[in-house]
Amino acid sequence: MKGTDPAIFLFLGFLFVAGIWFFLYHRKQKSQAESESFFSELDGEKFNLKLPAAVEEYYEVKAKVEESGWEPGQAAEKSGESASGPHRLLAQALMKRCIADIPLVQHIQKESAGMNKLYSHSMCSVNQWKAYQAAEAMVSAEVDEVRAEADEIEPAWSQVVWRQAMQYHQMLKQRHEMEQKAMVAQADKKKLEEDKVAAEKKKVDDEVARVKAAEVAAQELIKAEEREKESKKAFKEKGGMKKGFLQQGPVKKK
Repeated sequence: MKGTDPAIFLFLGFLFVAGIWFFLYHRKQKSQAESESFFSELDGEKFNLKLPAAVEEYYEVKAKVEESGWEPGQAAEKSGESASGPHRLLAQALMKRCIADIPLVQHIQKESAGMNKLYSHSMCSVNQWKAYQAAEAMVSAEVDEVRAEADEIEPAWSQVVWRQAMQYHQMLKQRHEMEQKAMVAQADKKKLEEDKVAAEKKKVDDEVARVKAAEVAAQELIKAEEREKESKKAFKEKGGMKKGFLQQGPVKKK
């Protein structure tokens, strides 16, 4: 319009552009939040890892053997090696710790390639990536710590300790699977025996029920026959049907 200040149009244009920017920004934030929520639900708590109780148990055993006079690097012969000697107890505790760590190590190794690929393609949330990195750092530090402890117990043991732990882990896993199979087989056998006993019992119960039903039917038949005899007897005692009852003479006309 003539005489309209151009600043008004400029201000209205600014408001329009600001509204569009706010709408797009809000939409982007909402989409990002939904994406992060999706990946969070997809991954769940699989990177919320904790070290096994065997780690703390190892340090408790180590504190006890050090109190008894054992020192890091002390050879087994000098520590009076026996089934209950400090060197043997500490070595067993470390191996138990190492075996308990195996599932964590395998889990991180399994997820490593996938998580790096997802992160490189921006297909995982920042929180999930940080959780993975924290879990990976914790497991890596645990692996190095076990190796360091192994060398204190036995020189150069760190080079084979994880391989030995993996072998023991596989042996224990196979034993557990065999025990589970044996338990399942035993349960199946027990169920078959129970089903057989139940079938025999049902067969006996059905036979008993059949005999009882036959007895009841026979009793009902006997009672029916007795009622019929009594009815005939009572009929005869009353003289029976009068002669000519069914025969009627001619009706006389008045």
